[in-house]
Amino acid sequence: MKLIVGLGNPGKRYEKTRHNVGFLVLDALRDSLAQRNSFSEWQLSKKFNAYTCGGTVHGEKVILAKPLTFMNASGHAVQLIGHFYKMTAEHLLVVHDDKDLPLGEIKMQDNRGHAGHNGVKSIIQSIKSQAFWRVRLGIKSTNEKKMSNTSKFVLGKFGVFEKKTLKEMIVRAVVLIEEDL
Repeated sequence: MKLIVGLGNPGKRYEKTRHNVGFLVLDALRDSLAQRNSFSEWQLSKKFNAYTCGGTVHGEKVILAKPLTFMNASGHAVQLIGHFYKMTAEHLLVVHDDKDLPLGEIKMQDNRGHAGHNGVKSIIQSIKSQAFWRVRLGIKSTNEKKMSNTSKFVLGKFGVFEKKTLKEMIVRAVVLIEEDL
């Protein structure tokens, strides 16, 4: 069994912000998996405080989740889902934005600290482990001035010229994740 969690913030206000690229990748991943596998639609799970969907890929159950706890409390939803399905950290893959990587760059790594990312920090604290895989999605701007206020930057929307790179990164991230399934 595998749990893939995309990090973001719920609500229209945050829908297409830099902090929500985890949600954007999971939406694209769900659509891609549904083309070749029996995969459910997104459903609101009040029990987990997350949107979830799932199916079977190569004979293994895969659950996708988008926590609705807001970024800084993502660990609560992840812990609830993991506990319910009796999963350990090794079953977990977290997909999130990374302001330290240039826009479009992707890194897949395991067993790392939170590096200042509050969503990842919340997960590590909630499941008491950092031994899970992460797909880090670069959102860093080439304009250092934009980066001076981190909160404003990550909660801001992508610029017109950034959207093409964003779309390409989402496609590459989906391929990377599917190769790992």
